[in-house]
Amino acid sequence: MARPAYRLLAHSLWDIVPILMALAHFSFVLWLVLAFHSLSWWVILPAALLYAVSLSWSINSISHNQIHNAYFSLPWLNRAFDLLLSVTIGFSQTLYRDIHNRHHRGNSDRPGADGTTVDPLSIYLHGRNGQPDNVWAYTFLSFFRDDPKAIYQEMQRKRPADARWVKVEIGMTVLVYVALALYDWHALLVLLPFWYLGQSLSSLNGYYEHLGGNPDLPIAWGVSSYSRLYNLIWMNNGYHAEHHYRPKMHWTRVKAFHREIREQQRAGGVKVIPLAHGLGFLLKHPKR
Repeated sequence: MARPAYRLLAHSLWDIVPILMALAHFSFVLWLVLAFHSLSWWVILPAALLYAVSLSWSINSISHNQIHNAYFSLPWLNRAFDLLLSVTIGFSQTLYRDIHNRHHRGNSDRPGADGTTVDPLSIYLHGRNGQPDNVWAYTFLSFFRDDPKAIYQEMQRKRPADARWVKVEIGMTVLVYVALALYDWHALLVLLPFWYLGQSLSSLNGYYEHLGGNPDLPIAWGVSSYSRLYNLIWMNNGYHAEHHYRPKMHWTRVKAFHREIREQQRAGGVKVIPLAHGLGFLLKHPKR
């Protein structure tokens, strides 16, 4: 007997939205390469900039929500979707899940006595005198500072099936981009710096999700933005304090949850910014 379509989704019919957007994002990447030589530079440059922004958007919305509440009820479908995200974004989704889960264990913690943090993405890891890292150093150097090798080795020991799937994701990503390079290496060469820019924009987004947060108070671990347009496009990523307080809550429920705990958040000094996190550099941020 066929399984009803709605039962293929593990949590909500609304998850059709990020699933379709992921397919659209993958199609956009393919179009950029396959149509490259038929496009003028007046189209290529804006499209490449959109490609960079779309990487940060996908990492912080589609990929992020898949990590916390996998969209499908069937494990093999989630594996397939992780593979799609890996190829589209250009790195292993399964490995990123482990890195992101460590982020939630540390919640952008300050370095301990040994100078390290639980959270490998902590904005304090490379800061000085207990202060956050410089925003531009964090934005543009995080890509080169990341060292997923130790995380992968631990995955090999504890979850060998996931470690094997990381290899599948990386292998398939390499194969797809080699094939695209054989089709048009000029397109890949032009898009490469925009791919790096997209990873950097994701780091910029993450920086302002925590600048002004309180690593010692769970309700204030994150910084929120309640911009309607931002949360519509980024699938409620703006509710970041709420997300860190209840990381397993589905993305469609965080707005209602915010209304429930609003007074607790005010008492806890939760920081709220009026712009999308990625535009946080346009605001003044007093030191805590």
